[in-house]
Amino acid sequence: MTISLIWGIVVTVCCCLWFILGIRRRQTGEPPLENGLIPYLGCALQFGANPLEFLRANQRKHGHVFTCKLMGKYVHFITDPLSYHKVLCHGKYFDWKKFHYTTSAKAFGHRSIDPSDGHTTENINDTFTKTLQGDALSSLSKTMMENLQLIIRAPAPPPAKTTAWVTEGMYSFCYRVMFEAGYLTFFGRDLTRQDAQRAVILNSLDNFKQFDKVFPALVAGLPIHVFKTAHAAREKLADGLRHEKLRGRAHVSELISLRMFRNDTLSTFDDLEKAKTHLAILWASQANTIPATFWSLFQMIRSPEAMKAATEEVNKTLENTGQKVSFEGNPICLDQKQLNDLPVLDSIIKESLRLSSASLNIRTAKEDFSLHLEDSSYNIRKDDIIALYPQLMHLDPEIYPDPLTFKYDRYLDENRKTKTTFYSNGLKLKYYYMPFGSGATICPGRLFAVHEIKQFLFLMLSYFELELVESHVKCPPLDQSRAGLGILPPLNDIEFKYKFKHL
Repeated sequence: MTISLIWGIVVTVCCCLWFILGIRRRQTGEPPLENGLIPYLGCALQFGANPLEFLRANQRKHGHVFTCKLMGKYVHFITDPLSYHKVLCHGKYFDWKKFHYTTSAKAFGHRSIDPSDGHTTENINDTFTKTLQGDALSSLSKTMMENLQLIIRAPAPPPAKTTAWVTEGMYSFCYRVMFEAGYLTFFGRDLTRQDAQRAVILNSLDNFKQFDKVFPALVAGLPIHVFKTAHAAREKLADGLRHEKLRGRAHVSELISLRMFRNDTLSTFDDLEKAKTHLAILWASQANTIPATFWSLFQMIRSPEAMKAATEEVNKTLENTGQKVSFEGNPICLDQKQLNDLPVLDSIIKESLRLSSASLNIRTAKEDFSLHLEDSSYNIRKDDIIALYPQLMHLDPEIYPDPLTFKYDRYLDENRKTKTTFYSNGLKLKYYYMPFGSGATICPGRLFAVHEIKQFLFLMLSYFELELVESHVKCPPLDQSRAGLGILPPLNDIEFKYKFKHL
């Protein structure tokens, strides 16, 4: 009894001290504040269970701007899309690198990649811009198109088997094809051991899944050593990306080769740490692209109107470029201009991402400052986080009527060209579609990501007949455990069947 009483007093005193000293008080000029009831966690459990509904509830309670304590951090949510451009105008007060670089180091196991910390001289953003956009994008997309067909067409089926349907889980199919093609595109091919190479990549695929499964927990701050299987998988993945193992490969991407051979890049990192920065690139290139590819294929096949319009666009493009689809002849080749001139496929991808993306765009305040929005201002404290959650906008019925319904032509205007005009409260929105982030934190590889999904859809429609096993299958629910990280994968797979067309 005495021991229990003492422990009860200790717990009570700790709770009182936390209530007195640990709870933040809202000061004059600051947004409405939700501290939550649990020390340190704050509102994290409610947010993690269903971010969209949590934010909608606070929006109804407090208005378009409010503050929540999440995992020891104070996060200011700006939920009015008409204010997004105003937020991004305050760039001089924001430090977007701090969170992203710290998260990368924790998740992938390398030291800081911020040049100001002295471990590297590389400006990673400049490297990404140079190697993922402009002329480099054209070369990267060309290689991806070749690798996709290398996987899709090989081995060329004998004539008797081209009529046979193959049934497979669609998400598993997209995962396998996109991972292998993406791996080859960034890290090159081993031309001397083709069969062994495929086995290595498929083994890497298994390890990638194990590591990616715990990624949300790593972002939340849990150490990877808690997850023994995922930790072992991460180390195996990194080991396969050591420079000594990449040097003998052909067609290594400019992004990787530039980082391998520049003397001033990652100057104090050993070979394993450099490999772990390559693993970060592998994750960034795959983790959102794979579910985005699944949703685009699923929504397209599920909609007869989308399938018809997309098939017509693909056939017209093949005809205009004078190309014929065959197993023995030259593979299909589309240049950057031709890829950009596919408005139907582009709209299908955008609509699929609108329905499945749940990215969290965040910046950290470098100092105390006043955040000036359209009709109000708020005082922000140093080290607080400013956050945009575009899913609120993507599912806003005023901006997107009937927002939960897939409409393949939602991003097409009356001339069947790309539509860019959307409104809120009668005012034209500058930002209406943000699955890839915004401003300084916008994904540098977004153009390539769209290209590779578009290439995948184009090739699937060119080479295969496609059907869902269950024609009226329900749309699988989104995996909310990955909310904030980008595209949400399906909670369950969907079976589909495919067979080679008679070419």
